[in-house]
Amino acid sequence: MRRRNVLALAAGFPAGLSTGLFLARPALAQAPFPARPVRLVVAFPAGGPTDVVARILAERMARELGQPMVVENRGGANGNIAADAVAKSDPDGYTLLYNTSSIAISRALYRSLSYDLLRDLAPVALTAAAPLALVVHPAQPPRDPAGFIAWARGSGGRISYSSGGVGNISHLLSFLVMRHIGAEAVHVPYRGTAAALVDTAAGNVQFTSDTVVTTLPLIREGRVRAIAVSSAERTPLLPEVPSMAESGMMPPGFEVGAWQGILAPARTPPAAIARLNAAVRTALADPEVAARLAAQGARPTGGTPEDYSGYLREEAERWADVVKESGATAE
Repeated sequence: MRRRNVLALAAGFPAGLSTGLFLARPALAQAPFPARPVRLVVAFPAGGPTDVVARILAERMARELGQPMVVENRGGANGNIAADAVAKSDPDGYTLLYNTSSIAISRALYRSLSYDLLRDLAPVALTAAAPLALVVHPAQPPRDPAGFIAWARGSGGRISYSSGGVGNISHLLSFLVMRHIGAEAVHVPYRGTAAALVDTAAGNVQFTSDTVVTTLPLIREGRVRAIAVSSAERTPLLPEVPSMAESGMMPPGFEVGAWQGILAPARTPPAAIARLNAAVRTALADPEVAARLAAQGARPTGGTPEDYSGYLREEAERWADVVKESGATAE
């Protein structure tokens, strides 16, 4: 006991106190993650479909993490402004990116980006996927996929389709359909899918593609007609509308969706990534969350960070080929 007190005094500790108490202090000072609110940066404006799903998940994840999740919208440049900001944030798990499939497309679409998807961002989890619907103005003849194929092939390239912009998934899906069925159409890009859909409903262009949940109100009002959906199977929101794969508009097994996920800055501690991933998976397994996502036309996905890493690489390769073939570029 006397020897321990001498060692304590030599180290500058008061005599009679165990050095073990002080040696344990650094470990006690490191609170379990998360110890403060987590910021979720959404790469698109507030109120849109991506933002709605992000907020549903953030609300449930906050309960699981025991800390608030603060949603911050940083739209612009097809999601690249938000991606760049998060990639350059402190890699501590407290700043996350809520991204969409546009992040994989951007890697091929933009000639130069200030961040690298596969190097500067760490996958947390794939969260949800929402199918797109190909819709036509109701004055046009197609009423089903077979009718659309015959109409498009017989148009001689005199029809047009709108999209949310060059390289937007709404552009690339329509491009893939036209390529597969052997038809041509003029692409008319807009600044956002909302304007593209409105102009299709107005009859200024003949068809477009957009998420099912976005097109659904106009479909129900009879302002556009749904031809097919891009999911592998029919969606419960439009059970009467066939999938592109089942109808011959695209090959069997074809599936394209406006998928979403969460990314963190590279070099974020694995323990923080694991904690966040567990919170995502718990949120997606909640029946209430699943119902709210279904109302948005979104299907829960989930999986491990490793699953999402592999998926990102596959999607980046897939869209690189499509972008190259389409000739789409962006600055």
